[in-house]
Amino acid sequence: MIIDCHTHAWEHWPYEPQVPNPESHGRVEKLLWEMDRNGVDHAVLVCANLDHNPRNNEYGAESAKRYPDRITCFADVDCSWSATYHTPGAAARLAETADRLELKGFTHYLTDDYDWLESEEGLAFFGTAAERGLIVSLAFGAPWHPHVRKLARRFPELVILGHHMAGTRASEKPPYPNFEDVLESAEVPNIHLKLSGFAYVSQVDWEYPYSDTMWMVRKLYERYGPERLCWASDYPPVLWYMTYQQSLEAVRTHCDFIPEGDQELILGGNMGRLLGL
Repeated sequence: MIIDCHTHAWEHWPYEPQVPNPESHGRVEKLLWEMDRNGVDHAVLVCANLDHNPRNNEYGAESAKRYPDRITCFADVDCSWSATYHTPGAAARLAETADRLELKGFTHYLTDDYDWLESEEGLAFFGTAAERGLIVSLAFGAPWHPHVRKLARRFPELVILGHHMAGTRASEKPPYPNFEDVLESAEVPNIHLKLSGFAYVSQVDWEYPYSDTMWMVRKLYERYGPERLCWASDYPPVLWYMTYQQSLEAVRTHCDFIPEGDQELILGGNMGRLLGL
Protein backbone atom coordinates (compact mmCIF):
# COMPACT_ATOMS: atom_id res chain seq x y z
CA MET A 1 0.00 0.00 0.00
CA ILE A 2 1.28 3.47 -0.95
CA ILE A 3 -0.01 6.34 1.18
CA ASP A 4 0.54 10.01 0.43
CA CYS A 5 0.58 11.62 3.87
CA HIS A 6 0.38 15.28 2.80
CA THR A 7 -2.01 16.52 0.11
CA HIS A 8 -4.52 19.35 -0.19
CA ALA A 9 -7.86 19.87 -1.90
CA TRP A 10 -9.91 23.05 -2.18
CA GLU A 11 -13.21 24.10 -3.68
CA HIS A 12 -11.52 27.29 -4.93
CA TRP A 13 -7.83 27.62 -5.76
CA PRO A 14 -6.35 29.69 -2.89
CA TYR A 15 -3.11 31.05 -4.33
CA GLU A 16 -2.20 34.07 -6.41
CA PRO A 17 -1.87 34.50 -9.30
CA GLN A 18 -5.11 32.68 -9.94
CA VAL A 19 -5.24 29.75 -12.35
CA PRO A 20 -7.68 29.81 -15.30
CA ASN A 21 -9.91 27.20 -13.62
CA PRO A 22 -9.91 28.10 -9.91
CA GLU A 23 -13.13 26.17 -9.17
CA SER A 24 -11.70 22.84 -10.38
CA HIS A 25 -7.91 23.06 -10.17
CA GLY A 26 -7.69 22.04 -6.53
CA ARG A 27 -10.61 19.66 -6.15
CA VAL A 28 -10.26 16.22 -4.60
CA GLU A 29 -11.23 14.43 -7.82
CA LYS A 30 -8.03 15.68 -9.49
CA LEU A 31 -6.01 14.30 -6.60
CA LEU A 32 -7.73 10.92 -6.93
CA TRP A 33 -7.02 10.92 -10.67
CA GLU A 34 -3.32 11.47 -10.00
CA MET A 35 -3.33 8.78 -7.32
CA ASP A 36 -4.97 6.29 -9.68
CA ARG A 37 -2.45 7.01 -12.45
CA ASN A 38 0.46 6.41 -10.07
CA GLY A 39 -0.75 3.50 -7.97
CA VAL A 40 -1.22 5.50 -4.77
CA ASP A 41 -3.82 3.83 -2.58
CA HIS A 42 -4.63 6.42 0.07
CA ALA A 43 -3.97 10.07 0.90
CA VAL A 44 -4.22 12.38 3.88
CA LEU A 45 -5.91 15.69 3.09
CA VAL A 46 -4.16 18.39 5.12
CA CYS A 47 -6.84 21.06 5.31
CA ALA A 48 -6.03 24.75 5.02
CA ASN A 49 -8.80 27.32 5.45
CA LEU A 50 -7.00 29.75 3.15
CA ASP A 51 -8.47 32.63 1.14
CA HIS A 52 -11.75 31.68 -0.61
CA ASN A 53 -11.93 28.47 1.45
CA PRO A 54 -13.33 29.20 4.93
CA ARG A 55 -15.00 25.76 4.94
CA ASN A 56 -12.03 23.68 3.80
CA ASN A 57 -12.31 21.52 6.94
CA GLU A 58 -15.85 20.61 5.97
CA TYR A 59 -14.82 19.98 2.37
CA GLY A 60 -12.03 17.68 3.55
CA ALA A 61 -14.34 15.78 5.88
CA GLU A 62 -16.99 15.45 3.16
CA SER A 63 -14.31 14.13 0.77
CA ALA A 64 -13.24 11.53 3.32
CA LYS A 65 -16.85 10.38 3.70
CA ARG A 66 -17.33 10.17 -0.07
CA TYR A 67 -14.08 8.23 -0.55
CA PRO A 68 -13.45 6.49 2.78
CA ASP A 69 -11.03 3.94 1.33
CA ARG A 70 -8.96 6.63 -0.35
CA ILE A 71 -8.99 9.78 1.81
CA THR A 72 -8.35 10.68 5.46
CA CYS A 73 -9.02 14.25 6.60
CA PHE A 74 -6.67 16.18 8.91
CA ALA A 75 -8.50 19.40 9.79
CA ASP A 76 -6.96 22.86 10.04
CA VAL A 77 -7.14 23.81 13.72
CA ASP A 78 -5.99 27.35 14.58
CA CYS A 79 -3.32 27.53 11.86
CA SER A 80 -1.18 30.63 11.54
CA TRP A 81 -3.49 32.32 9.01
CA SER A 82 -6.48 31.88 11.31
CA ALA A 83 -8.03 34.69 13.36
CA THR A 84 -7.98 32.28 16.31
CA TYR A 85 -4.27 31.45 16.01
CA HIS A 86 -2.90 30.98 19.56
CA THR A 87 -5.81 32.80 21.15
CA PRO A 88 -7.47 31.54 24.35
CA GLY A 89 -9.67 28.46 24.03
CA ALA A 90 -7.48 26.47 21.60
CA ALA A 91 -7.97 23.16 23.42
CA ALA A 92 -11.76 23.51 23.36
CA ARG A 93 -11.70 24.36 19.63
CA LEU A 94 -9.58 21.29 18.95
CA ALA A 95 -11.92 19.03 20.92
CA GLU A 96 -15.00 20.43 19.17
CA THR A 97 -13.46 20.06 15.71
CA ALA A 98 -12.22 16.53 16.42
CA ASP A 99 -15.68 15.45 17.61
CA ARG A 100 -17.60 17.15 14.83
CA LEU A 101 -15.42 15.87 11.98
CA GLU A 102 -14.45 12.51 13.56
CA LEU A 103 -10.74 13.19 13.14
CA LYS A 104 -7.73 10.91 13.37
CA GLY A 105 -5.41 13.90 13.15
CA PHE A 106 -5.19 17.62 12.51
CA THR A 107 -2.73 20.17 11.18
CA HIS A 108 -1.26 23.20 12.88
CA TYR A 109 1.00 25.73 11.10
CA LEU A 110 3.29 27.81 13.33
CA THR A 111 4.90 31.24 12.94
CA ASP A 112 7.59 32.39 15.40
CA ASP A 113 5.92 32.57 18.83
CA TYR A 114 8.09 29.81 20.27
CA ASP A 115 7.02 30.24 23.89
CA TRP A 116 3.41 29.30 23.11
CA LEU A 117 4.20 25.58 23.17
CA GLU A 118 5.13 25.91 26.85
CA SER A 119 2.24 28.20 27.80
CA GLU A 120 -0.82 27.02 29.68
CA GLU A 121 -2.89 27.34 26.49
CA GLY A 122 -0.34 25.50 24.36
CA LEU A 123 0.05 22.65 26.82
CA ALA A 124 -3.73 22.27 27.10
CA PHE A 125 -3.99 22.20 23.28
CA PHE A 126 -1.42 19.45 22.77
CA GLY A 127 -2.55 17.67 25.94
CA THR A 128 -6.00 17.40 24.40
CA ALA A 129 -4.46 15.95 21.23
CA ALA A 130 -2.53 13.40 23.28
CA GLU A 131 -5.59 12.37 25.30
CA ARG A 132 -7.62 11.80 22.14
CA GLY A 133 -4.83 9.99 20.26
CA LEU A 134 -4.78 12.59 17.48
CA ILE A 135 -1.83 12.73 15.08
CA VAL A 136 -0.36 16.25 14.99
CA SER A 137 0.66 17.25 11.46
CA LEU A 138 2.90 20.17 12.41
CA ALA A 139 4.42 22.81 10.15
CA PHE A 140 7.57 24.04 11.87
CA GLY A 141 11.03 25.11 10.78
CA ALA A 142 14.49 24.61 12.25
CA PRO A 143 14.23 27.27 15.03
CA TRP A 144 11.25 25.39 16.47
CA HIS A 145 13.06 22.08 16.99
CA PRO A 146 14.26 22.63 20.59
CA HIS A 147 10.74 23.64 21.58
CA VAL A 148 9.09 20.76 19.73
CA ARG A 149 11.51 18.29 21.33
CA LYS A 150 10.54 19.58 24.76
CA LEU A 151 6.84 19.27 23.90
CA ALA A 152 7.28 15.75 22.52
CA ARG A 153 9.08 14.62 25.67
CA ARG A 154 6.30 16.07 27.81
CA PHE A 155 3.69 14.09 25.82
CA PRO A 156 5.50 10.88 24.76
CA GLU A 157 2.25 9.30 23.55
CA LEU A 158 1.70 12.17 21.08
CA VAL A 159 2.65 11.49 17.44
CA ILE A 160 4.17 14.64 15.91
CA LEU A 161 4.60 14.52 12.13
CA GLY A 162 6.75 17.39 10.83
CA HIS A 163 6.04 18.81 7.39
CA HIS A 164 8.50 18.62 4.50
CA MET A 165 11.66 17.56 6.35
CA ALA A 166 10.94 20.20 9.03
CA GLY A 167 13.38 22.96 8.17
CA THR A 168 16.07 21.04 6.25
CA ARG A 169 17.66 23.37 3.65
CA ALA A 170 20.45 22.53 1.21
CA SER A 171 21.37 26.22 1.02
CA GLU A 172 22.58 26.25 4.63
CA LYS A 173 26.31 26.79 5.08
CA PRO A 174 28.65 24.54 7.09
CA PRO A 175 28.58 23.57 9.91
CA TYR A 176 24.82 23.37 9.23
CA PRO A 177 23.48 24.40 12.67
CA ASN A 178 19.83 24.30 11.63
CA PHE A 179 20.17 20.89 10.02
CA GLU A 180 21.94 19.62 13.12
CA ASP A 181 18.86 20.70 15.10
CA VAL A 182 16.63 18.75 12.71
CA LEU A 183 18.85 15.70 13.20
CA GLU A 184 18.88 16.12 16.97
CA SER A 185 15.09 15.80 17.04
CA ALA A 186 15.53 12.19 15.91
CA GLU A 187 16.54 11.45 19.52
CA VAL A 188 12.88 11.92 20.54
CA PRO A 189 11.02 8.80 19.40
CA ASN A 190 7.58 10.36 18.86
CA ILE A 191 8.83 12.96 16.36
CA HIS A 192 8.33 11.81 12.76
CA LEU A 193 9.09 13.62 9.49
CA LYS A 194 7.39 13.79 6.11
CA LEU A 195 9.86 12.88 3.39
CA SER A 196 8.54 15.52 1.02
CA GLY A 197 9.21 19.04 -0.19
CA PHE A 198 12.39 18.24 -2.12
CA ALA A 199 11.91 21.47 -4.08
CA TYR A 200 11.70 23.45 -0.83
CA VAL A 201 14.90 21.87 0.49
CA SER A 202 16.88 22.24 -2.75
CA GLN A 203 18.82 25.35 -3.72
CA VAL A 204 17.14 25.24 -7.16
CA ASP A 205 13.46 24.41 -6.91
CA TRP A 206 13.10 23.23 -10.55
CA GLU A 207 16.24 21.07 -10.76
CA TYR A 208 14.69 17.58 -10.55
CA PRO A 209 15.74 15.14 -9.06
CA TYR A 210 17.18 17.63 -6.53
CA SER A 211 20.54 15.89 -6.20
CA ASP A 212 21.83 18.58 -3.81
CA THR A 213 19.31 17.37 -1.20
CA MET A 214 20.22 13.68 -1.26
CA TRP A 215 23.06 13.78 1.27
CA MET A 216 20.66 15.43 3.71
CA VAL A 217 17.91 12.90 3.02
CA ARG A 218 20.42 10.13 3.65
CA LYS A 219 21.30 11.69 7.02
CA LEU A 220 17.61 11.95 7.94
CA TYR A 221 17.12 8.30 7.01
CA GLU A 222 20.14 7.24 9.07
CA ARG A 223 19.11 9.23 12.15
CA TYR A 224 15.33 8.86 12.14
CA GLY A 225 15.34 5.36 10.72
CA PRO A 226 12.83 3.94 8.24
CA GLU A 227 10.01 3.72 10.82
CA ARG A 228 9.62 7.49 11.35
CA LEU A 229 9.74 8.84 7.80
CA CYS A 230 6.57 9.08 5.70
CA TRP A 231 6.44 9.95 2.00
CA ALA A 232 4.25 12.83 0.82
CA SER A 233 3.72 14.74 -2.41
CA ASP A 234 2.31 18.08 -1.21
CA TYR A 235 -0.13 17.90 -4.11
CA PRO A 236 -1.29 20.16 -5.76
CA PRO A 237 1.28 22.90 -4.84
CA VAL A 238 3.97 20.40 -5.86
CA LEU A 239 2.91 20.90 -9.49
CA TRP A 240 4.73 24.26 -9.49
CA TYR A 241 7.97 22.24 -9.40
CA MET A 242 7.41 18.69 -10.65
CA THR A 243 4.74 16.18 -11.59
CA TYR A 244 2.92 14.01 -9.08
CA GLN A 245 4.80 10.97 -10.37
CA GLN A 246 8.13 12.74 -9.90
CA SER A 247 7.23 13.53 -6.28
CA LEU A 248 6.88 9.78 -5.74
CA GLU A 249 9.97 8.79 -7.72
CA ALA A 250 12.11 11.34 -5.87
CA VAL A 251 11.98 8.80 -3.06
CA ARG A 252 11.28 5.48 -4.79
CA THR A 253 13.86 5.84 -7.58
CA HIS A 254 16.34 8.50 -6.52
CA CYS A 255 16.76 7.58 -2.84
CA ASP A 256 18.56 4.44 -3.98
CA PHE A 257 20.40 4.21 -0.65
CA ILE A 258 17.12 3.13 1.02
CA PRO A 259 16.57 -0.66 0.77
CA GLU A 260 13.31 -1.93 -0.72
CA GLY A 261 11.86 -3.09 2.60
CA ASP A 262 12.52 0.27 4.23
CA GLN A 263 11.04 2.05 1.21
CA GLU A 264 7.83 0.09 1.70
CA LEU A 265 7.60 1.49 5.23
CA ILE A 266 8.30 5.06 4.10
CA LEU A 267 5.98 4.93 1.10
CA GLY A 268 3.00 3.72 3.09
CA GLY A 269 3.61 1.21 5.84
CA ASN A 270 4.40 3.77 8.51
CA MET A 271 1.44 6.00 7.74
CA GLY A 272 -0.86 3.02 7.46
CA ARG A 273 0.20 1.97 10.96
CA LEU A 274 -0.32 5.47 12.37
CA LEU A 275 -3.77 5.75 10.77
CA GLY A 276 -4.79 2.22 11.71
CA LEU A 277 -5.50 1.26 8.11
